[in-house]
Amino acid sequence: MTFKRAGLVFGTAVVAAQAGHLLAYQLRFGAAAVQIQSSGAHVYFPGLVRATLGISAALILSLLFVIGLARWLSGRSTRHGSAPALRRLVAMLFTTQLAWFAGQEAIEALVAGAPVPSVANLLLWGSLGQLPVAVVAAAALRWLLARFEAAIAEIRIAPAQIPGQLYSPGIAIQFAGHTDRAPFIRSVVGPSLAKRGPPSYLRLSS
Repeated sequence: MTFKRAGLVFGTAVVAAQAGHLLAYQLRFGAAAVQIQSSGAHVYFPGLVRATLGISAALILSLLFVIGLARWLSGRSTRHGSAPALRRLVAMLFTTQLAWFAGQEAIEALVAGAPVPSVANLLLWGSLGQLPVAVVAAAALRWLLARFEAAIAEIRIAPAQIPGQLYSPGIAIQFAGHTDRAPFIRSVVGPSLAKRGPPSYLRLSS
């Protein structure tokens, strides 16, 4: 996996971890999850979620715009490029999300002066919240990666496919097969001259 792809996977995992955080608290605390996640050491969380959702939406729209632009320039559907295996993406995202969730929970507990949750607690609720989100995020990321990289390649070669000189159909003349251009010129000019009569002064004298 390239450095750019690894960075994109890590950024996706950080964003997806917030959705997994929401799901984990919803499963654990039910209706009280919203109140818990917006008070005390979690007071920052609603603002963080809104920011990550906004950034994610802007990024996805940008990627879709590039894919649509490549399709418009090439005049055909964007070919699918290579993408990491789905299982590998799920494993990478889930591991990173779970680690981020555990670190986030530990920091929140330290800020609030509460005991740090046990490893078993973090693994249980972290897995329940992060795994479903990791599967969805991996499928979406794989779809975008396969098309985005192919779209970039299409956009790069699009200028080279534009003709350097445009020819007017009425001006371009095929001379193949005419070693002597005179017969060809007479064939083009002749009909227009044949339609003309003799000069007027000759008609009067006759």
